Amino acid sequence: MNSVNQEISLKLELIRQTLNETEAQGLRLRGTDWFAWATAGGSNTVLLTAETGVAEVLVTAQDAWVLTDEIEAQRLQDEELPTNFKLHINPWADINAREAFVRDATSGGMVLSDRSLSHVEKQLPTSLINHKRVLLPTEIERYRQVGRKASEAMTEVLKVAQPTWTEYQLAGAGAEALWARGLHPALTLVAGERRLPLYRHATATKEEIGKEAMMVFCARGYGLYANLTRFVCFGKRPEAQAKLHQHIREIEASVLNLCQPGKPLNTVYETLAKTYQQHGFPNAIREHHQGGTTGYLAREIVANPNTSDTLAQNMAVAWNPSLPGAKIEDTFVILEDGKLENLTFDANFPHVEVEGRLRPVVLENL
Repeated sequence: MNSVNQEISLKLELIRQTLNETEAQGLRLRGTDWFAWATAGGSNTVLLTAETGVAEVLVTAQDAWVLTDEIEAQRLQDEELPTNFKLHINPWADINAREAFVRDATSGGMVLSDRSLSHVEKQLPTSLINHKRVLLPTEIERYRQVGRKASEAMTEVLKVAQPTWTEYQLAGAGAEALWARGLHPALTLVAGERRLPLYRHATATKEEIGKEAMMVFCARGYGLYANLTRFVCFGKRPEAQAKLHQHIREIEASVLNLCQPGKPLNTVYETLAKTYQQHGFPNAIREHHQGGTTGYLAREIVANPNTSDTLAQNMAVAWNPSLPGAKIEDTFVILEDGKLENLTFDANFPHVEVEGRLRPVVLENL
């Protein structure tokens, strides 16, 4: 049995354990995140912006199916689905046929689902959700591939960017570089010189980028998100801007130092708030979300003062502390020894060492 089939077998065992504990007759997974998790990186995505896809997983005590329609079935079978699943195909114009199949397969009993659509479907228990958030070794290996490709795409584009490009052009070049590597450009934010200090979530516009620009990726591969932020500047940076980026690197270090198994996310958040204050920016914690855990969602959990969820070994994190005109972000996984592995580090992008970690600096495109 290959590693993918072994991984899926383990996940099906976890699902059936959940069925036994909850006395449910079946479990349906419709979301793009859960479909990728259950199929070890398969994709049910056609429309990139949709939270659900063109197929779903149904698991009972005896069987595991992928449910889809006659438009999608052949491609999914040829290109996306491992052998652990049977395929059930319904006419594309008759969704009721699928629902009838589910009722028969589950004997009309209680069904658990990540996207509950009827009174007989109940939400997934926390125990299974936590299993999705803690990555298996095979998932971490796939994540390394996604992170490497995403960071190389970012470096490639920012090294050739020009101040006369519009934000649309820069975002488009970023998306093209991700697609060329087989990654979904789930998010490509761009802010040029004028808009950079004004907006944290700067969607691209037709403005020229000017003397500097920030680009943000949420790049998806095998269902896993590589999140990273980088900056480029044309000419020498003003001293004030350089100082802001230095503050952000130091603020981020205080967060990364706390990313250990068993650490509550609200503790990390509170430390970040105090560190902003120590650096002279007491309001920054309220001006943007600060990140949190990642994986099959761009953020599985966004940290705030009330998130008591704890970090765990093999969990991925992506923090994004920011100030007006400065931000830092990479995707890390917490390893067995408590160390952090940066999945989105690219040695070809300029960097400095901050408390034992190599962190990106602004690329000066002179």
